[in-house]
Amino acid sequence: MSSAITDEQEILSGEAVAIDVQPVGFILRAAGAFIDMLIGFAVFVAFILLQIWLLSQGLLDAHTMPMLSIWASVLSFLVLPITIETAMRGRSVGKLAVGGRVVRIDGGAITFRHTFIRALIGVLEIYMTFGGGAVITGALTARSQRLGDLVAGTYSQRVRTPALPRHTPYLPPSLAEWARVADVARLPDRLARRVSQFLSSAEQLSPAARVRIAHELAGEVGEFVSPLPQVAPEDLLRGVTALRRQREQRALVLADDRAERLTGRRVRI
Repeated sequence: MSSAITDEQEILSGEAVAIDVQPVGFILRAAGAFIDMLIGFAVFVAFILLQIWLLSQGLLDAHTMPMLSIWASVLSFLVLPITIETAMRGRSVGKLAVGGRVVRIDGGAITFRHTFIRALIGVLEIYMTFGGGAVITGALTARSQRLGDLVAGTYSQRVRTPALPRHTPYLPPSLAEWARVADVARLPDRLARRVSQFLSSAEQLSPAARVRIAHELAGEVGEFVSPLPQVAPEDLLRGVTALRRQREQRALVLADDRAERLTGRRVRI
C-alpha cells in the first residue's frame, strides 16, 4: 500500500483516505532530544567512572583505557539509541516524555535502517555539537526534522493529543416537526468530522468566528438535507447531527436483531 503526502498535516493513503497527523513541535522535539542526550552522556560517564575504578583497583591496564573509551562512546551514543528506538518502535525515553514517535514520511513504522541512519548522523549533529546542529536544522524544517530525519526519510509524529471534550448531539426543539419528515443523506466523512469538531468547540469560539463557521458548514450540509428548514445555521448542524446519529443507531439495532433471528433459525434447523 502506498501513501502520498497531501500537505504538512495530512497523509493520503492508497485508498485515498485522508489521515490527519500532527508532527511534534520544535520546542517539544528539542526537549525530548535533550532528555535522550542527557541519558547518553550519563551512560558514557558511568562507563568512564567504571574504567577509572577498575584502573585504580589494578584490574585494568592504562594502555587499554583509550580503546575502552572509544567503545564506551559507541555504546552510549550509537548502540544505545538504536537499541531503544528499535525495541520501542520509534520511541525513546525523551519521546515518551513529550508524546512523540518517529515514523516514516508516509506515516509507516520505521525499521532498523531508519534507526541506524538517524543514530549515526545523530552522533554528529546532537552529541558532537551538543544539539546545535539538530536545533538549526529543526528550526528550518516544517516538521522540525533534524538532518538524520531528512536523510532517513522520517519525522517525529505526535501520538499523545489532548482529550477532546465529549459532545452529545441533541435535536433543537424548533426542529422536532422537521425531523419527522426530513431526509438527511449520509455526510462525507471529512464534512461530518468538521461539523462534529465545530459543535464540540463552539462554546470556546468568539461570537463572530462561531457565526461565520456555522454559516459555512450549514451551506455545505444543506446539500444533503431535504427539506431545508429555515433555522439558524448552528441549529441546523445540531439537528442534522442528532438525526443522523439516531437513524444510524436504529439501523445498527435492526441489523443486530436480524442477525440474531437468522442465527436462531439456523440453530433450530
